Parts: sequence; C-alpha cells; structure tokens
Amino acid sequence: MTRVFLILIAGLMTLVAACAPAPDGTTNGGKVYRVRNADKVQLRMLDSVNALRQAAGKPAVSLNPQLTAAAATHSRDMSVQNRPWHFGSDGSSPLDRVSRAGFTGAMIGETISETYESELQTLTAWMENQATRSVIMDPKAANMGFSWFQESNGKIWWTLVMGS
Repeated sequence: MTRVFLILIAGLMTLVAACAPAPDGTTNGGKVYRVRNADKVQLRMLDSVNALRQAAGKPAVSLNPQLTAAAATHSRDMSVQNRPWHFGSDGSSPLDRVSRAGFTGAMIGETISETYESELQTLTAWMENQATRSVIMDPKAANMGFSWFQESNGKIWWTLVMGS
C-alpha cells in the first residue's frame, strides 16, 4: 500500500513539475518563440484575420498605420507595467491612444495578450474567447492595427486594435 501511495505521489509531482514555469519563465518546456521577419508578422496576422472574417461573411480589414502606432505604444507600455491590461501607465484608455496616434475613425475595440507564443497562436486564443472574438469579427471594422513588444526573456506583449 505504501509503495502504491509513493508511486501516486511521484506521478503527481511529475505532473506539477511539468506545469511549472521553466527557468526562463515559459511554460512550454523552455522553448521561447522569437519574433523573426518582423516585417512579415503584421501581414501574417492581417491575412489570418481576413481569412477568419471572410469565412464568417465579414468584410476584410486593412492595416492602418495610426492604429498600429497605438498598438505598438500600448504593447511596450504593458511591458513596462508588467501587466496585461487596457490602461496605459499614464492612465490612458484605448480611445485616448488611438486619438493621440491620429486615428479619425471610430475605435471598435482592443485585444491584448501577454504570451511566449507566436502571433497565430495568440490569434487562436483570442478567437476562443467570446469577448476578443467579437472585437476581431465586428462587421463594422474596416481598419486594424497590430503590434507587439518582445522582452529579452522572450515574453511578448501583443496588441490588436480594430476601428471603422
């Protein structure tokens, strides 16, 4: 009986250790996704978002430089604050940031993430959540801003902003 109990405890400890963060902070066995070909990341995301929108009968969106600037600013700011949330360290809201960046359309929404995963894995997670999915799939959206900030340890702060 004691032997069975010890085997069960050892198995449980192995499971817990597998879920614990690796020394570099990741939870995927120490593998860190590094953003490479940064000039192609935005286009991959745009193509993926538009493929999802097309499949759902929604109109395509275009990359917007002002929304992308607002997304880049917020990604870096989330890293500085070390927390994923929609408010800037200066108290700014997503509306404030897109206005400051010079976007004159209506902002539809902002999706954010703190991960060690790629942009497509992040998009998949956003699509599995009803709140973020509704921002990405909003039929009024015509413009998209998308950016990220990657820390030296590999953590990536993603921001996607949709506007009309």
